[in-house]
Amino acid sequence: MIAVARALAEGRVTSEALVEQALERIADPAGEGALAFIKVHAESARATARAMDQLRAAGRAPSALAGIPISVKDLFDEAGEVTAAGSAVLRDSAPAKATAPAVQRLIRAGLVILGRTNMTEFAFTGLGVNPHYGTPASPWDRAARRLPGGSSSGAGVAVADGMGFAALGSDTGGSCRIPAALNGVVGWKPTAKRVPLTGVLPLSASLDSIGPLARNVADCALIDALMAGGENASAPIPRPLKGLRLGVPRGTYLTDGLDATVGAVFSRALTRLSAAGARIEEFDWPALADISAANATGGFAVSEAWAWHRALIAEKGERYDPRILARIMRGERMAAADYITLRTDRVRIIAAAAIRTAPFDAVICPTVPVIPPRIAEVAEEAVYNRINMLLLRNPSVANFLDRCAISLACHAAGEAPVGLMLMGEHGGDAALFQVAASVEAALRADG
Repeated sequence: MIAVARALAEGRVTSEALVEQALERIADPAGEGALAFIKVHAESARATARAMDQLRAAGRAPSALAGIPISVKDLFDEAGEVTAAGSAVLRDSAPAKATAPAVQRLIRAGLVILGRTNMTEFAFTGLGVNPHYGTPASPWDRAARRLPGGSSSGAGVAVADGMGFAALGSDTGGSCRIPAALNGVVGWKPTAKRVPLTGVLPLSASLDSIGPLARNVADCALIDALMAGGENASAPIPRPLKGLRLGVPRGTYLTDGLDATVGAVFSRALTRLSAAGARIEEFDWPALADISAANATGGFAVSEAWAWHRALIAEKGERYDPRILARIMRGERMAAADYITLRTDRVRIIAAAAIRTAPFDAVICPTVPVIPPRIAEVAEEAVYNRINMLLLRNPSVANFLDRCAISLACHAAGEAPVGLMLMGEHGGDAALFQVAASVEAALRADG
């Protein structure tokens, strides 16, 4: 977006042209726009683009990014729009009365909202499948119709296919980073609560966070800074790779069970980073086993989703996707004592995990252990559940530990998409962006 902002400032392109190009790609019958978007704000986007062009001509553009088109996930409130969260249940609800603060901050900066992107119903799987609005396919091997990842499925496909320069998603267990990995783009999860969750339909109050998907680290950083309330958003300054310490958890599920492609591409990425001067160090991280044990009674997502949905399920449960309904209903069986114990255990695990990773600039691992499976594969219930757990396995760690994390594309052009995840410390968002910028540059230079 930095290059686009410069082109806008120099008059080499207009916001109207950018918006029209994005709308053409969304409307292309040969593309994925009809599945990636639940609703397109074509006329309001055009009107906003014209207004931004006029303001820029008068020297009054609200920010350098004014006029750049983006999209928002279907669980963000927009005044006058229904927040259906990818469901049939809420499709006929009253429109939102106010816009979510995170979105409003982007509008205030002059960014143009193209529309609302598709998602897993109520954000409750990592697959991206939606029986109500259809499922957009990953850009890789599109004829085979492969999973886009979820829950921010439309966001990942929209960015990958040039339907806007960034897309807002949510991330409760990897919902920004999984689509980023399966679509070959960048997905960011901030430290939770750093970006306000007001006006965003919840999945799990303990784990929810809001992040962007974009084509590079700098664009994610710019959008993140604006959503977090920054007035002077700027691209991160890359940290020198030489001497950077990147920790790889030894003998854990984060690096075990990778398919052949992910394993080879991740190994190649580590070799390149090491050759560029980064110190790749294995370490023991008992917290990962502790997280699995703590979640054995159900976890935060099912218990907190059940608390939010139970009245709606009693009234309209038959309209839910049965697979999503079954996941939410698991929360009904979780005892209050188990939930309280989980909250206590989380505090302890977070503290212990921080001690082990303190020497590192980031923890590094594959974002997900497999390349995008075919959508048709998950029609069978057992496969649906198995692949869903695989996709959520690695990224959900950052949510439980309340850390920032990012997924970068680490595959070469023409290869199946593979995401590389960097995980920072709680509150270490600015530092992780700097690390990610340097890692991205090194991988692209060698790719």
